Amino acid sequence: MTADEIQALIEAGLPGARAEVRGAGGKFEAEVTCADFAGLSPVQRHRLVYAAVRAQIEDGSLHALEIRPRAPGEAAD
Repeated sequence: MTADEIQALIEAGLPGARAEVRGAGGKFEAEVTCADFAGLSPVQRHRLVYAAVRAQIEDGSLHALEIRPRAPGEAAD
């Protein structure tokens, strides 16, 4: 998998989201901004992102994904 492919999966799975994905070799990090994250806990936000790439995690093409989720207007960590 490439960072661009993961970005496309996340953005397709979370309509309106914007993802910036970096990495290679099955290990990636994603900064995901989505209005749907407003009011959700970090765990709930992670679950939404993981749902978008679940098939790739299960088939082994994506080994690790570090997620930094935030709602629009929230400061980056």
